[in-house]
Amino acid sequence: MNGLIEKYNLPVPRYTSYPPANFFHEGYGEGELIHAIEASNRQEPAHLSFYIHLPYCNRMCHYCGCNAYPRTRSSSDIQYVQAVIREADLVCSHIDSDRKIAQIHFGGGSPSTFDPDLIGAINEKLFSRFGTIDDPEIAIECHPGYMNALAYERLIDAGVNRMSLGIQDFDPAVMKASNRLPSLLPMEEVFALLRERQIHINLDFIYGLPLQTVESFTNTITRAITLSPDRLVTFSYAHVPHLFPRQKLLERKGLPTEELKSRLFHAAQQLLLQGGYRQIGMDHYVKEEDELYQALSSGTLHRNFQGYCTRRTTGQVYAFGVTAISQLAGAYAQNTKSIDEYLTTIHDGHLPIKKGYNLNREEQVTREVITTLMCNGEIHWLELAERLRIPREELQAMTAFSEEKMCRFADDGLIFFDQEQIVMREKGSPYVRNVAASLDPLLLNSNKTFSKPI
Repeated sequence: MNGLIEKYNLPVPRYTSYPPANFFHEGYGEGELIHAIEASNRQEPAHLSFYIHLPYCNRMCHYCGCNAYPRTRSSSDIQYVQAVIREADLVCSHIDSDRKIAQIHFGGGSPSTFDPDLIGAINEKLFSRFGTIDDPEIAIECHPGYMNALAYERLIDAGVNRMSLGIQDFDPAVMKASNRLPSLLPMEEVFALLRERQIHINLDFIYGLPLQTVESFTNTITRAITLSPDRLVTFSYAHVPHLFPRQKLLERKGLPTEELKSRLFHAAQQLLLQGGYRQIGMDHYVKEEDELYQALSSGTLHRNFQGYCTRRTTGQVYAFGVTAISQLAGAYAQNTKSIDEYLTTIHDGHLPIKKGYNLNREEQVTREVITTLMCNGEIHWLELAERLRIPREELQAMTAFSEEKMCRFADDGLIFFDQEQIVMREKGSPYVRNVAASLDPLLLNSNKTFSKPI
């Protein structure tokens, strides 16, 4: 195992999008985005996914790699949400009104620290414009360190039906070293409240933080299994202090070695699989009756910036808020990172686009290939070619597929492949990003920087 870590723990994209966000370029303008939005009405998927970025945090966790901003005395949640609603009006005026909402996701930052009435106002704005599919997913990332029982209740009343609780670790020493507050309420009490209201519950954890040991993380995951969330995620901590300088503070406490990170990952994986969960992708776990597992079993699992989803809930993503990224069939567009610029631009009646990327046909095809592998752990070339309505040989040629590279992965026991397919083996699951990267023609001559898979 150590040999594989040394060989394959190399910086590669996470592939939450294709191309990755560091390929986006400045100079992508409002007119280009409006054209892409209008074109999206004639493209697949037809459903709508909305992402709302609420960036403020009451205090900053040292490990955070999100586009988050400390809440200050001059921060105005009301002013910010009013701008988000105005941006929604500007964008939605170009979206066909007969399309339906499949997902709304509130991320941050710590969106649960905003007044739930503001969350409700955004939901009401979107619901007033569009209908929904049956059982749409209205999700929010929650910081339990600031939430009492009333806060959970009010979010439910605002329309939320799925909550992702950012636990990160149950060990108080790990939390303190990371500058993260533990849950204000006992988690058992939170689960009882949410179960009574029939809310779907996700738990989020991070491995690779200071002071974590196999024993301590085993205790954390064991407790999580006892709580029995619907879904559970074990994120690999990405140490990129050149992008997020606050992460340097963790170096003072000592970060786990790559070998220890691998042991943390495998210890959690083994516990969760033994506890009745099924693995989705590299780091997500769900119960067998979950629709994500049903989609995985049928080879139809998908994902967008919101995370893993089924074809039922898959939608093109229209994103609002500072730094938010829209993910359309033929384009990506990211808003400015400056809150002042965001507010001013919206006030002037314009979209605050800072970066973007138009995908050509080859890139759209490669995106489907990589997404299929990342989500379902396998590629069946003929099946995918038929779905994309292109010849199989042309499909493979649009990627950077190399039989020589595949042989190396196969020799190390990471994949099985032949002329018809590529299939990840269980041993290779931590390195699916490496296999995906080998199919990516944009990496053949790239100087972009990425995080390591382990």
